Amino acid sequence: MYNRKVKKVMIPVIYGACVLAFAISMYFAGVIANKYLFSKNSDLQYVDKEITEGLDRDIPVVSTPSVIVRPYLNNDVKLSKSFYDYKADSESQENSIILFEDTYMQNSGVDYSLEEVFDVISILDGSVISVKEDNLLGTTVEVRHSNDLISVYQSLSEVIVKEGDELIQGQIIAKSGISNINKDLGNHLHFELYYKGTIVNPEEYYNKDINEL
Repeated sequence: MYNRKVKKVMIPVIYGACVLAFAISMYFAGVIANKYLFSKNSDLQYVDKEITEGLDRDIPVVSTPSVIVRPYLNNDVKLSKSFYDYKADSESQENSIILFEDTYMQNSGVDYSLEEVFDVISILDGSVISVKEDNLLGTTVEVRHSNDLISVYQSLSEVIVKEGDELIQGQIIAKSGISNINKDLGNHLHFELYYKGTIVNPEEYYNKDINEL
């Protein structure tokens, strides 16, 4: 039996045929994979523009929208007068008493102070119930939220919302200001929180999920 040798001139031809066959097989494999493994979803929509385009307000970055946040952004803001709790110790109750024209009153909210004016924000998504001017309390904004929660912001200045406005959590409502009933606090925010019609201590509700109240 004789050994048959392939002529040198045929080697490039055979090599090229193999490469071509491999390329064709990869092409058809890709077509089949795209058709059966990665089927297109006609419900998908692709965004090729900024998602905030057309909005006339800033979108703040805050915590999960259902988690109650504090009504201010400046970390230097301090609690200057606490909520009156009849179960609290005498020292805490003393710090939650308001003296106005020789009359002592229990503080129905909490007061946050800072020497400089600071932004006041909405603690949750909601709608503005009212914007009022009061000789004693200063400018007041009330906001209704879901789950029977109402937030009240007093002693305000430079209010930039109006009745009927829809707010998003973290949206600036106004700036801190002064009130005649708490002149000794100077620049501050008086904040009240109502849950199912009952006034509550806001300090006990921050960072809570409104859906778990």
